[in-house]
Amino acid sequence: MRKFALSAWMLAGLSLCLPQVHAAELIGFREVTLADASQQRSLHVALWYPTTASTPALTSAENRIFQGLTTIQDAPPTGSAHPLVVLSHGYRGNWRNLSWLIPELVDQGYIVAAPDHPGTTTFDQSAAEAAKLWERPRDLSRVIDKLARDNTLAGTVDPQRIAAIGHSLGGWTVTALAGARYSPQRYIEECRLHPNPRLCQIAPELGITAPNQGPLSADLRDPRIKAVVALDLGFARGFTPESLSTLKTPILVLGAGVNIADMPVEEESGYLNAHLASPPSRYQVLADASHFSFMQLCKPDAAALLKEQAPGDEIICRDGDGTDRQALHRQASQLIGEFLRQNLAGQAPTG
Repeated sequence: MRKFALSAWMLAGLSLCLPQVHAAELIGFREVTLADASQQRSLHVALWYPTTASTPALTSAENRIFQGLTTIQDAPPTGSAHPLVVLSHGYRGNWRNLSWLIPELVDQGYIVAAPDHPGTTTFDQSAAEAAKLWERPRDLSRVIDKLARDNTLAGTVDPQRIAAIGHSLGGWTVTALAGARYSPQRYIEECRLHPNPRLCQIAPELGITAPNQGPLSADLRDPRIKAVVALDLGFARGFTPESLSTLKTPILVLGAGVNIADMPVEEESGYLNAHLASPPSRYQVLADASHFSFMQLCKPDAAALLKEQAPGDEIICRDGDGTDRQALHRQASQLIGEFLRQNLAGQAPTG
């Protein structure tokens, strides 16, 4: 959630030819741009999906900092209907940040879509767009609209089995998408009572201001979403307890037990847990995870490179002492996979 100063060259993707992959690794990949009617908020979207094609095998979601994954570029999707997961990145993050989830999700048959949110992404830090926080949930709804209409992009979406996963500000996004109502005034009051040097400072940039009781306080729920996963979310204390306690959409809240980013788990993920009905929602703190453990695996030299090029940003490669991020990803993936199976399995499949 902090203001990272990562250079564009560090965040640019790379594509390298790789040997042919095995059947279990057949992940189709493409990038598309979705334009809205006003042409004011175009969305860049990364798509991963099951495919039977085996070439051309390329690395997607890789850059100088983060590891990538083997995918089949612009592969034709398989013909059967698939469940869909939409991903939401954190403040000034991008579509690559949650790519560690892709292999297991696609292996389980999911189509996965990750947009860059205008104004709050690495590639677009427009102040005007950042202040429209309510547009983030709508971005995910627009992605669902497009994939539901066009099965040539990533395959046929099963409309009864759609989920959303978000990290950090993305966790806020998917919680709003589940139907939680937000009160900027409440959050500002929380900042007076329990100041947070990171989040409270950023809040005005996102339009979380006292007079703003309009779109940000509206009902942003998308009824097509049947399950939501919030990964160490921020700005949680503005969600009204009343709306959280009556949510029908089950939420899995995963918090980070190691606070290295001014994101106390008790005040953010724990706040949701205090007000959500359990069940159907679930809450678990990963004791050895930091806020950034829910991002992609860093390359071996990434921390040193960041320290040299953007001092302070090396924090994104830090986990709990002696903790292996890959092990944390396995733990989180297992919890997420089980939660989605339980909450989407009861939906009647289509197609």
